[in-house]
Amino acid sequence: QVRIVEFGGGSVQPGGALRLSCVVSGLPFSRFVMGWYRTPPGKEREQVAVLGSTGRNTDYHPAVKGRFTISRDTSKNTAYLQMNNLQFEDTGVYYCSAARNDAGSWWGNGTQVTVSS
Repeated sequence: QVRIVEFGGGSVQPGGALRLSCVVSGLPFSRFVMGWYRTPPGKEREQVAVLGSTGRNTDYHPAVKGRFTISRDTSKNTAYLQMNNLQFEDTGVYYCSAARNDAGSWWGNGTQVTVSS
């Protein structure tokens, strides 16, 4: 059974930091592209960051470049999203995804991130 569980959301003030974790089970983690997405209040889901299966290729939403870092630890079947200098517009539900073109995609249930003063 595939399980994807996100941890690490919370409430922070502008300028603060959070690290999200995404633990994957039931999939060959090292063969999947990992991604973080978010749904801001009242908006559509958007891609935040994606990391290739080898851990070398990344893609970031322009709004988070230079502030967020996606990474993965194959030994722990876990992907991370380090979020620094958080801003009000980073508020939303953050989802983790594991995907492969020939296998499909799986999603976690999300974790809430709130940036407020």
